[in-house]
Amino acid sequence: MSHLQRFAWGLLVAIALPSMGCTTQAPPSESEVIAVVESFYAAIKKGDTAAAMSVIAPDAVFLESGRLETRAEYEANHLPADIEFESQVNGKRGPMRVTFDGDTAWVIATTDYNGTFDGGPVSFVSAQLVVLTRDDGSWRIRTIHWSSRRT
Repeated sequence: MSHLQRFAWGLLVAIALPSMGCTTQAPPSESEVIAVVESFYAAIKKGDTAAAMSVIAPDAVFLESGRLETRAEYEANHLPADIEFESQVNGKRGPMRVTFDGDTAWVIATTDYNGTFDGGPVSFVSAQLVVLTRDDGSWRIRTIHWSSRRT
């Protein structure tokens, strides 16, 4: 095979592969992952259940206070309480640290909460671990683990 034939063959493969669905995904983007996590928390703050759940994977699991909740359990039981809490108390989130392993990302952050909830004082730090996976170019939350300590 001549150099020209090899070049033509390589060019044909380079043109044909993307149209056959053989493209590689872009490298993971820290800003994309942070945007998904921030959109989840912003939706809770606004009281928008549909928007909050739109970034949650169907098989997601939530962990808090020694309990495990499925996606459906979180949406039915815990999310309304989170929305009520966020409607009364403001939190100050620290910087998010993002780590990648292929199409998996985990985000670690803390949020300082101070204020009043249902007439009582609130003062604690919440630590969050959010694990996301990327499927077909979209990041989805697979699990969130919350823990807290009084300040």
